[in-house]
Amino acid sequence: MSESIALTREDGSPVFLDTGNKHHPENGTLLGFWIYLLSDLMIFGALFATYGVLGRSYAAGPSGADLFDLKLIAINTALLLVSSITYGFAMISMQRRHVKGVIGWLAATGLLGVGFLAIELYEFWHLISLGAGPQRSAFLSSFFALVGTHGLHVLFGVIWLVTLCVQVNKHGLTRANTRRVACLSLFWHFLDVVWIGVFTFVYLMGVLP
Repeated sequence: MSESIALTREDGSPVFLDTGNKHHPENGTLLGFWIYLLSDLMIFGALFATYGVLGRSYAAGPSGADLFDLKLIAINTALLLVSSITYGFAMISMQRRHVKGVIGWLAATGLLGVGFLAIELYEFWHLISLGAGPQRSAFLSSFFALVGTHGLHVLFGVIWLVTLCVQVNKHGLTRANTRRVACLSLFWHFLDVVWIGVFTFVYLMGVLP
């Protein structure tokens, strides 16, 4: 039972001050994070819509069928999907209160994320070296905007993973750290879902005539 102090306003109506700090919502951070993810989803929705409109505007330049290397993209997709599995193992380790397990699986997830970014940067460098940079056509502008925005999110996720590994190693699985691991789990799986959309909508449909 929470403690409270009853005061009154000038009109006699009661004012209750909660001194037990038990009336604040415990899942406020997760709720706020879900709202953030929804706002991010709207951004990606706008980028997908832009690509849907401009994705065939080649301006007499190369198309997706001329540029995309599906084998390379398949490897990149596999890296990101496997990273979701390793993150799942990190969550299992957290439930078992195994600190080293959490750090190890988070580190493995981060390494897979770095591998994903390395392949994506190579793809961008290869396209630009072929003269297929974002300024070449509306198709390539929308492609770089969508795929690059997703890549930036993965980069921030990797930075967050490193920070979280340091925090868990220093302070252990405190309540705050478990909440952070849970939030990053939502973020990382969200990136996976978005990438499946990118892989299907941009790359697979992009190589169709």
